[in-house]
Amino acid sequence: MKLRTLALAAVLFTLAAPAWAQTPAQPYAGQQGREVKALSAEDIAGLLRGEGMGLAKAAELNGYPGPAHVLSLAAELNLTEAQRRQVQAVFDRMHTNTVALGAEIVDRERVLDRQFAEGELAADRLAEATTKIAELQGRLRAAHLTAHLETRPLLVPDQLAAYRRLRGYGGADAPHRHHHHG
Repeated sequence: MKLRTLALAAVLFTLAAPAWAQTPAQPYAGQQGREVKALSAEDIAGLLRGEGMGLAKAAELNGYPGPAHVLSLAAELNLTEAQRRQVQAVFDRMHTNTVALGAEIVDRERVLDRQFAEGELAADRLAEATTKIAELQGRLRAAHLTAHLETRPLLVPDQLAAYRRLRGYGGADAPHRHHHHG
């Protein structure tokens, strides 16, 4: 009976083992050859191109369209020429800003990586470096979110509804607020 209880306990323990116990011991294996250890090649490319990389989901999924998506859907949204110009201006401002910020993030990550590789990083310099990178990441996200905020009032309610539908975000139950932000 005691053996059966122990066997049952072992089976239950195995089934209930936490996910971390089943994680491979080398989750970063293969990444040591990266140009910048903290960033994948795709991350670097996206940052250097000023791509959104999911940074504006809070806006996008709450009814604030992104300028790049609006421009790509211009025909389906029946944008007027004036709307097209306005949205393009929002995109151009955002893109200029995000490309510059992305390049600075990549450069600072390269420096941080090199400092670790060369063993020349003290705790105070580490705090300064990571704080600056975090500040740049915050500014990058704000630039993307601001573009969504600026784009929404350029569209009429029917265009917002069409955008939600075309992007696969649902129909009648999606947000319908239309606020003008100044």
